[in-house]
Amino acid sequence: MKLNKKILLIVAAYSATMLTGCGGGTTSTAGSSAAGSSAASSTASSTASTSSTADSSAASSTSEGTPLKIWVSETAGVKEEFAKEIDDYAKANSVSIAPTIETVSEANAATQMLTDVDAGADIYCFAQDQFARLVQGGALAKLGVKAAATITADNDAGSIAAVTSGDALYAYPMTSDNGYFMYYDKSVITDATHLTSMESLIADCEAAGKKWSFEMETSAWYLASFFFGTGCHSNWTTDSSGKFTAVDDTFDSDKGIIAARAMQTLVKSTSHNSSSSAADFTAATPSAIVVSGTWDYNNAQKALGDNLGVAPLPSFVGTDKNTYHLGSYSGFKLMGVKPQTDATKASLCSKLAQYLTSQTCQEARFDAFAWGPSNKAVQAMDKVKANPALSALLAQNAYSTPQGQIHGSWWDIAKVIGSDLIKAESTDAGCKTALDSYKAKIDALFQMSDAEKRAFTVIGKIASVGCNWDSDIAMTEDPTNTWTSAAITLAEGDEFKVRQGKSWDVAFGNAAGTGNYVVTAAEAGSKKIQLVTTADSAGKLSGTVSLIAA
Repeated sequence: MKLNKKILLIVAAYSATMLTGCGGGTTSTAGSSAAGSSAASSTASSTASTSSTADSSAASSTSEGTPLKIWVSETAGVKEEFAKEIDDYAKANSVSIAPTIETVSEANAATQMLTDVDAGADIYCFAQDQFARLVQGGALAKLGVKAAATITADNDAGSIAAVTSGDALYAYPMTSDNGYFMYYDKSVITDATHLTSMESLIADCEAAGKKWSFEMETSAWYLASFFFGTGCHSNWTTDSSGKFTAVDDTFDSDKGIIAARAMQTLVKSTSHNSSSSAADFTAATPSAIVVSGTWDYNNAQKALGDNLGVAPLPSFVGTDKNTYHLGSYSGFKLMGVKPQTDATKASLCSKLAQYLTSQTCQEARFDAFAWGPSNKAVQAMDKVKANPALSALLAQNAYSTPQGQIHGSWWDIAKVIGSDLIKAESTDAGCKTALDSYKAKIDALFQMSDAEKRAFTVIGKIASVGCNWDSDIAMTEDPTNTWTSAAITLAEGDEFKVRQGKSWDVAFGNAAGTGNYVVTAAEAGSKKIQLVTTADSAGKLSGTVSLIAA
């Protein structure tokens, strides 16, 4: 990242002095959205990249107007919808915009932005779990007071929590549909009263020789449902820079043991399948239940047709004889604006982001892609309530926990709870041992020495060392800024990343910087994994991962 003090001073001044552009109401019509500024042209023309990662060579539009680079989801049709919305905004507000629209995976947007903020998008869409990294990396402009008030009034409380760091907002809520619920086969689950009972559903699946797909062994996001159901929580605190400073986690508690015992009932059943894909409905041993989200609705409908049922998660009876409804995470897709050196461009980006996340545009994207809105007015529309998947999600949201800012290492630490519970005895003591191990790893995050925070380690799926994204492999620094692992037997298809401080704030994988390092057939064998890092004048690290002879 190459942001300097000059940029930060201008951004601070802009945030403090924005006029109507910062507080322009995002209403239901393009013409009455944020106040416009005069320009020669009233239209926006765009170019688009169709790759799943940003094409840095994409040419800017030759049309006159303010050039903006905009990253949107790679989902088919999304870039065209955004191009239309940008054009609508430009015409309604008599502004001239020359957008270059590129398709970038929302899961990878933060990695690409933080590689070089200056070269990144002016406006970009990203998944909520990347928010803290982006704030800490200086890749998100803080909203002005009036803009923050408008966004807060228009969107649901969970989505506002998702864009908040300290006491300020740094992004714009775009969807409120990143949660999960049940899809089920009505030809197997024939008694609707069973939908409220985990134990009855397990019995139905076992009797039919079918599976219940619930990703309990490889995903902290899903397995947290049992702990949230009994009232446990994992709340992380960040400072204004996005740095994690504390955690209040109660998974390792009496209520956590009740949750763990119930989880064992599922994961030790012959019906359990640790997956979250609607494709499981047509697997060799098909699933009768798949816990997934709105993104899988079309796949589930295609697989089951008229036999498709959709419902919130069920309840279970705890070892204390009380009944607990399974909880869930509720998550969000967000839009960010990059800090700008030009106050006029900064104002335009803020106004445009407000419009692109407004009631008008959220309704349009629900109509086009069935994206679940964060805007409260769109949520209240009859057509939204009538969507089966969104209806089930909204019903489950009554038991959900908004996904706030969570330390990147937590996902790796927590996801092994399911596997640990499979191996543990089905007793309170057995579960307590597994949860104690989890708690020790959480506590260690705030007890790391400066050397441990600076050190790099390898994490990934490497069969020869039994690593499945659940443990880090040490590296040694020699010479300075060159980190090397011990010899590891690597097989074709093994994949990994090298990360700093056992966190995901700084991590390196393939040469493109877009994903994991995947071992090829030619590279297989006994090798050492090596990372060479360099830092720019602002201290931003870049790195190159390679395999060297053992």
